[in-house]
Amino acid sequence: MTSEGSVGDRDVLIVVDMQNDFCPGGALAVPQGDQVLPVINRLAAKFRHVVLTQDWHPRGHLSFASSHPGRKPYETIAAPYGAQVLWPDHCVQATQGAALHAGLEIPHAGLVLRKGTDRAIDSYSAFYENDRVTPTGLAGYLRERRVDRVFLAGLAFDFCVRYTAEDARREDFAVSVITDACRGIDVEGSVAATRTRLRDLDIPCVPALAVTG
Repeated sequence: MTSEGSVGDRDVLIVVDMQNDFCPGGALAVPQGDQVLPVINRLAAKFRHVVLTQDWHPRGHLSFASSHPGRKPYETIAAPYGAQVLWPDHCVQATQGAALHAGLEIPHAGLVLRKGTDRAIDSYSAFYENDRVTPTGLAGYLRERRVDRVFLAGLAFDFCVRYTAEDARREDFAVSVITDACRGIDVEGSVAATRTRLRDLDIPCVPALAVTG
């Protein structure tokens, strides 16, 4: 095991949803989302193992407000698997909005994991769909590579990064969130709630400068 901030062969950087629709001008833009790209690119160069996640929704996805007549984006509904925020249509499969941002420069990434592909369930976490039961297979992929420590960056801090962090801990990986490599969208206090949740789980939030290679 390397020291706390020093990257080794048993560490992975998971870059969450750095896609056009989550960046300025996109359908579900995270404020200043594109500003983390240079930070992420520098970080990724320190890691042997990098995973990119990609929201990849079919048209008419349950999480889209447009799929629920009379509903508006950012309202919450009771889905069969629990509370679900409704979003503008975003990251629709094979559209430019779903593409990874052109400013992402991580040619050595070993896996692009697509999530949210089932029309009937959303998937914030890179490890589980929103029922918190159906796995994506990422945990097994990391264990086969003997990874035991996860670093997280990307969008959005208060949804997909948060749930990925929670599930990484649930799967017994050590996990840290690199705060200046993330941005939040903040729906009804979700950024503050995320900070509280990470603190309660003893998941460190660290600056990129603390991660050395």
